[in-house]
Amino acid sequence: MLKIKKEIIALCEESEKELYDQFKEIDIQCLKNSQEVINAFHKFQVSEAHFIETTGYGYGDLGRETIENIFADVLKGEDALVRNQFISGSHALTVALFACLRPNDLMLSISGLPYDTLHEVIGIKDNNSSLKSYNIKYGQIDLVNDDFDYDKIKKYLTKNKVKLIEIQRSKGYSTRKSLSIKKLEKVIKEIRSIDKNVIIMVDNCYCEFVEDKTPLEVGADIIVGSLIKNLGGGIASNGAYIVGKKNLINLCAERLTLPGEGKEVGPTLGINKLILQGLYMAPSVVASSLKVALLTSRISEKLFLEVEPSSSESRVDIVQNIIFNNEEELIKYVQGIQQASAIDSNVLALPSEMPGYSDKVIMASGSFTQGSSVEISCDGPLRSPYIAYQQGSLTYEYGKLAVLNAMSSIYKN
Repeated sequence: MLKIKKEIIALCEESEKELYDQFKEIDIQCLKNSQEVINAFHKFQVSEAHFIETTGYGYGDLGRETIENIFADVLKGEDALVRNQFISGSHALTVALFACLRPNDLMLSISGLPYDTLHEVIGIKDNNSSLKSYNIKYGQIDLVNDDFDYDKIKKYLTKNKVKLIEIQRSKGYSTRKSLSIKKLEKVIKEIRSIDKNVIIMVDNCYCEFVEDKTPLEVGADIIVGSLIKNLGGGIASNGAYIVGKKNLINLCAERLTLPGEGKEVGPTLGINKLILQGLYMAPSVVASSLKVALLTSRISEKLFLEVEPSSSESRVDIVQNIIFNNEEELIKYVQGIQQASAIDSNVLALPSEMPGYSDKVIMASGSFTQGSSVEISCDGPLRSPYIAYQQGSLTYEYGKLAVLNAMSSIYKN
C-alpha cells in the first residue's frame, strides 16, 4: 500500500499549479508527434495482416518491412533496422559500431565518456571482444560547461582521419546536461565544414519525441535507440532500432544477421503487433514521462534537493536527476519508487553488482517488461554524488503516485 504524507500532497498541488504552462506545451508536442505517427501508419497502410508472425529465417515478413518503413518515416531517415533480435539499445549501438568501423579505423566520442555498458565494447575496459581488440582506435573529447568543445574538435579532426564520431545525447550515469537538438545542429555544421565524409552516429536513447526535430534532420547519419524506452511505448517487449542512411543501415543489417542476407531475414515471432502498438502509444507515454519528470523536479526543489534539469529548464530527454545528500536518502527514494510499482511492489530494492557497471547499482523497475525505462523506473550507482536517475511513466497518474510515495519516504518534518 502507498504511504503518502499529507505534506507531500500539498507540495504536489502547489507544484502542479506552477507547472500548468509547461504541461500545456508538452500536450502540444504530443499532438504533433501523434500526427507524425498516425500519418506514417496511413502512408504504409498498416493492416491486421502486418501482425502475422514469422518463424525460422523470417523471409517475407511484411509486418517487419512495414515497421521499418514507418520508423524511417517518423525519425526522418532513409532506411531503418527495427528488430527484436536486438537485446538492448547498447546492443544496437554495438552492432552499429562494429558495422561501420574496420581495423585501423578511428572513432571519436565528442560527448565525453560513453555510457557504462559501452566501455567493454569500445575497449575502455579490457575485453577480448572489444573494438580495441580489432585494432580500432578510440579518441575522446569531453564536454565543456555542458556543451561541445569546438576548439578541440576542430583541432582533432584537422590532425586525425576520423571514421566515425559518436555523440551520446542523454547524460547516462553522469552529472552533465543532456544534449539538445540545437546543440547537435551547431556541432554537426562545424564537423561538416572540416570533414564531409565522417560518419556521425547519435545515441538517441531517452530523447525520442521530446523535441520537435530528430538528429537526422540536423545532419546526423545514423541514430540508435531502444524499444524498451520511449518509442516502445511501454508495450514493445524488447528490441531496438537503428535509423539513418541506407548504405549504413545495410551494413548494420549484415552485421546483425549475415552478409548477403541483411534485412531480408529475422523472424519476428509475434512481436510486430506490440512494436506497432507501442509506437502508436509512444507520444502519449513520452508526454506522461515528461510531466512526471517536471513534477519530480519541482517537488524536489521545494524540499531543497538539487535537481538536473531544474523545473524551469527545457527538456531534452525523459530522465530526471535528483541529487541526494547521502547514500541513505538515495536508497530510500529508490525503494519508495519500487514500493509504488505495479509489479514486485513487495520487493525491497537493494544495491547490487550489475554486469557492465563498475559500481553497485540500486534499481527500482517494477515493470511489466524487464528493464523497461519508459515505465516508471529509478536507479543510480552508489557513488558520490548520490544521484537517482528517474525516467518514464505509462500514465501521469501512476508516475505521480510513485513520486509522492518516494518523496514521502525521505520527507522529514
